[in-house]
Amino acid sequence: MGLFDNIKNKAAEAAKSALKGENKTVDVVFAKLPDTYEEFIALPQAQLSSPFDTAALTVLALCFYPQDKELSLKMLDFLRGPRPLSAYDKSFIKDRFMDADYVPRSFFVGAVPANDYTPSEPYTVKVSQNPYSYDNEGYARLWLKSGGADNPRQIDLRQLKDGKWCLWEQMILGGIRQPESANPWA
Repeated sequence: MGLFDNIKNKAAEAAKSALKGENKTVDVVFAKLPDTYEEFIALPQAQLSSPFDTAALTVLALCFYPQDKELSLKMLDFLRGPRPLSAYDKSFIKDRFMDADYVPRSFFVGAVPANDYTPSEPYTVKVSQNPYSYDNEGYARLWLKSGGADNPRQIDLRQLKDGKWCLWEQMILGGIRQPESANPWA
């Protein structure tokens, strides 16, 4: 390998690295929300080929929790790949839903306190990366914007050997502003 080949290779690596480190937001769009686990895993995003898709599917899976806990947990286990939810994870999720079943819906575009977190259609989740999202090889730290919070919420993903992205940890169930209908002062 000549000197110029070495310089070209280093320049190509630097360009790839710079692309990974840019600020970028991806709109993950669901034309229709699934009604069953089979429909969920049949969604194009369920191929888990992108960390953005897996992050958006996490929101979708958590939206099922208030109506059907078992279905929601089964969807989350699918997203976690070879690392199913622990008893602690399940307890944590249960605790988060005690008073605020609207939190996951708040991550859909158009869902804000004024409309009781009713999302716009088609159902869209905005998922963002920043220059530090891929600092650890095989992991991605992405950010989701809630219509009821001032700051985006973090979600961590991990890449399997086959290239699929699995849910590693989510921090999106924290408290947000109450829906307008629950506000006793309005």
